[in-house]
Amino acid sequence: MAEEFLTDEDDDEKEVKIPEIKGSKNYMTPACYHRLLDERQRLVKVERPEVVQVVSWAASNGDRSENGDYLYGKKRLREIDRRIRFLNKRLENSEVVDPATRPPTDQVFFGATVLFSDEDGNESKIRIVGIDEADATVGDVSWISPIARVFLKKSEGDTVLLPTPKGVKKLDILEVTYVGNPPGKPHQL
Repeated sequence: MAEEFLTDEDDDEKEVKIPEIKGSKNYMTPACYHRLLDERQRLVKVERPEVVQVVSWAASNGDRSENGDYLYGKKRLREIDRRIRFLNKRLENSEVVDPATRPPTDQVFFGATVLFSDEDGNESKIRIVGIDEADATVGDVSWISPIARVFLKKSEGDTVLLPTPKGVKKLDILEVTYVGNPPGKPHQL
């Protein structure tokens, strides 16, 4: 059986692309920034050296073409290297914005937690965060998402129109707060 060779060029085609707005920074909260730094450090200092050690041991066992430890280890090493490159790019372009340090305002900017109601009076809460930390299950939405974009630069008491596949929804902004990093409750749309 022939030995399998994969190059870095093969891996680059498989990298996950995260949507960005051209020319803008990668905004993120301090918690997200530190989470990405910690992940990169863990990959570089712990996981990668462990996998290199396994691959080295497996390579010393002879025939690499049918050596599962060697083949899996090389694949895992490529995955780790790809993730490290990805994290380096995200961190290099990051702009850390701490919502807790924002002067008091009722206007919606990055890091705001927005309490709003729909036409039926149902209240929901979202927090506007960076692309890397968006998680709709807890109400954290990316600042480039449609719902965040309709709220940005609006104030408490304003009404916004959110285009959805089922038509335009009218949303009233009830409260705007800036807190460190608490998760919101899931929004209902």
